[in-house]
Amino acid sequence: QVQLVESGGGLVQAGGSLRLSCAASGGTFSTFVMGWFRQAPGKEREFVAALSWRGTYTNYAESVEGRFTISRDNAKNMVYLQMNSLKSEDTGVYYCAADPRQWNTAAATRAIEYDYWGQGTQVTVSS
Repeated sequence: QVQLVESGGGLVQAGGSLRLSCAASGGTFSTFVMGWFRQAPGKEREFVAALSWRGTYTNYAESVEGRFTISRDNAKNMVYLQMNSLKSEDTGVYYCAADPRQWNTAAATRAIEYDYWGQGTQVTVSS
């Protein structure tokens, strides 16, 4: 059973940066497509970024393109989300997710495509 644990959330001022981490255990992490999603209060969970198994392919939501960077360290079973130039609209709970059925793609942008989820970490950006 794959388990994902996020960390690194917190309170930051607009314009600041945060780095989220996701630790994976169980399964063959190095072959999974990994993604980050977020959910703001009263809104549906939305796609943020995805990364293929070797990090060759990335995909970002338009709202974070150029500000956020997804990366992974397969030797450590870790995936990261570097968030720069944060805005108040980036506030929400951020979830790490794993898709074990795809590998050499970053096209998975729908939550239903991911089988495993972390518990989430809160990011609050004050304006």
